[in-house]
Amino acid sequence: METTITENQKNTSAFIHLSTFLKYFFPFANFIAPLLIWTFNKEKSFVDEHGKQAINFQLSVLIYTLLIGLICLPFVLIFATDFISLLDSLDHNSWDFSTNNIQNLSGYILLFGLAMVVLLGLFVFELYAVINASIHASRGLLYKYPLSIPFIKTNLNPIQNEHIS
Repeated sequence: METTITENQKNTSAFIHLSTFLKYFFPFANFIAPLLIWTFNKEKSFVDEHGKQAINFQLSVLIYTLLIGLICLPFVLIFATDFISLLDSLDHNSWDFSTNNIQNLSGYILLFGLAMVVLLGLFVFELYAVINASIHASRGLLYKYPLSIPFIKTNLNPIQNEHIS
């Protein structure tokens, strides 16, 4: 690894991490933007390492989100027929709303609420990790995202996370 890290490398590395927030404005920009910035600057080992970390983390978050959806899918399918019958009974008997209908509805609310809490937790975790990575990069430090699956091999060991400048 290079012994001196320029301000340009620090800023570029921080921008790689921050560019993942573009996904809230453009679909798949959390992959495209950091990938483009990383590709044009990968000859600098500090920027190369941060680019790999950012891409690995964004792929990991995608996998975690898909897993949450797949875990919820069987429950949605199980409740779907019950939900349709509940809507039908509410439509035909809107004046006769019983506690049985409320109990049927509580399962959907619980499932939806649980999925939203888990997805909100993943969202907050992603915000924390990306901001933390950006701060580390701007200070000239290496950063390894927690719970990141190493799709692209990195050169970062946990012991290497020291100030380099």
